[in-house]
Amino acid sequence: MAIAPPVDAEDASQALADWLAPHRRLFVLTGAGCSTASGIPDYRDSDGGWKRSAPITWQAFGSDPLARARYWARSQVGWPRVAAARPNPAHHALARLQALGRVERLVTQNVDGLHQRAGSAAVIDLHGRIDMTVCLGCGRRLPRDRVQDLLEAANPDWIGLQAASAPDGDADLDGHDFGRYRVPGCGDCGGLIKPDVVFFGENVPRERVADASSALARADAMLVVGSSLMVYSGYRFARAAREAGLPLAILTRGITRADPLATLKLEADAGTVLPAALARLRP
Repeated sequence: MAIAPPVDAEDASQALADWLAPHRRLFVLTGAGCSTASGIPDYRDSDGGWKRSAPITWQAFGSDPLARARYWARSQVGWPRVAAARPNPAHHALARLQALGRVERLVTQNVDGLHQRAGSAAVIDLHGRIDMTVCLGCGRRLPRDRVQDLLEAANPDWIGLQAASAPDGDADLDGHDFGRYRVPGCGDCGGLIKPDVVFFGENVPRERVADASSALARADAMLVVGSSLMVYSGYRFARAAREAGLPLAILTRGITRADPLATLKLEADAGTVLPAALARLRP
């Protein structure tokens, strides 16, 4: 049964430090709540519901030209904010935890690359990386910054539009005619360019799941940071951890799908609690 959340950050950091102390091979899974302090919004509210309309699906992106144009128009406007995002104290704390030799593997559901920028090594980007793209025709890979140049060259009228940030390089654009938006094709084969991320409706590549599962089998506990675990791709690891008898700690705001499985549940700010918990740990 999950432990009741402490009443403040100090109590939460002590509880987390006490939980971390005996574990030297942590399997760490992070979600959108780990990056909100870096200016990248999350998808869900504290009850696990969508804050906005659900993200584009793979089926819509691949088959509907208007949906695809809408995606890239919103991405053109939203990308600069993601490109400028920097790691926050939660990312740095997890990198420090790894440097202390306490992390077996860090797996993230985020696509922003902020764990790597903070210094974490051998990160498994479960859902891919938004800073790369891939051609669905020939497989050519192109950095997202290069694609931004193509988008702006094809759609100069969209440069400088102001819009509220949405998750993963998206922007909230309402009232615009996406039918006039031009989506550039691959420079080699003319095929569809797609961000190198796992869309809703796509499967996580098997090799990533196998890699993460192997790391979990070597771990002595699992720590979840900033994820509601509502998506099965992350929840599967929490369930597998408990089936293997591993302690499971969850640090995030709001409810999660794995709350009934947790041995420690802390509803607190990761950027405050993680650094404070590490400061209490003995080497």
